[in-house]
Amino acid sequence: MQRIIHGHFWTIAPVLKQLVRPARPSPSSVLAVQVDDSPAGPVRVFGKIHHRSATKTLLVIIHGLGGNSESHYVVETAACAERLGLACLRLNMRGAGNDGADIYHPGLHSDVHAAISSPELGGYERVLILGYSLGGHIALRYVASGSLDPRVRAVAAVCAPIDLDRAVTAIDRPERWVYRRFILAGLKDMYKAAAARRAMPLPVRDALAIGTMREWDRRIMTRRFGYPSAEAYYRSESVAPRLRDVAVPALFIAAEADPMVPHDTVRPALDAYPLSPLLQVRWLPLGGHIGFPRGVSLDHGTVPDIESQIIQWLQRH
Repeated sequence: MQRIIHGHFWTIAPVLKQLVRPARPSPSSVLAVQVDDSPAGPVRVFGKIHHRSATKTLLVIIHGLGGNSESHYVVETAACAERLGLACLRLNMRGAGNDGADIYHPGLHSDVHAAISSPELGGYERVLILGYSLGGHIALRYVASGSLDPRVRAVAAVCAPIDLDRAVTAIDRPERWVYRRFILAGLKDMYKAAAARRAMPLPVRDALAIGTMREWDRRIMTRRFGYPSAEAYYRSESVAPRLRDVAVPALFIAAEADPMVPHDTVRPALDAYPLSPLLQVRWLPLGGHIGFPRGVSLDHGTVPDIESQIIQWLQRH
């Protein structure tokens, strides 16, 4: 019971802290790139770039499901990267931030590749990727895709669901209704913005009435991206069977008490498939879903906050 309470606290507390004392991003410029694989034709993908003339290393941060480049953990990690002397891109997956471009799914790593490969980022010699929650899943899919930008040197995924079917089953359980409602609220805002610009699978009124993740995937994602069922969609897009193909040093961080991506949705997938020798898996006894107390150690750095430790791990690789 104590571990369960601890996991909920470190999932919710950082969100409440952001409401009371918002993290303010440093000045940035807009990155906009075109991606050509949307069901509706070319879309624009946006991000916020923090250039630093003294470095040739860029950190790309990918937000979680329902989040965007302004999410507190993205902004705080970008600030950490700047303190450590790195340039940083806070990437919005298509439609995140309610730009109306379209919607994205967990295997849609083409947005990441298009951003990294854009001429605006051509001056960087080394690229590091850090993904949170579903953003971690997307990051792992990208480095296991076989179509990696050669400047990508390392990747980290924090609290990422790697088996989508198990993850959706868990988040749809009645006791997780608060987290499910939070995620769906972000998805519905994104859907409304996209539906205002292009044809979408459901009328907005019907989409807003959806109450579970599986129903969302069944009625919207499968129709948008051409899958016969939600289960077929999960099988096709889950990264777990592809972890053996991870092509750069990768750090996978999971929390024992994560209430949104529970350990029993992750461990079976890690055990069921072969893993790349480049992939390191670290289970943390403290923390919740992408929220951790100061002092949690990865044994990869000398600083107390986990973001700095992750970035230092990425830099060493």
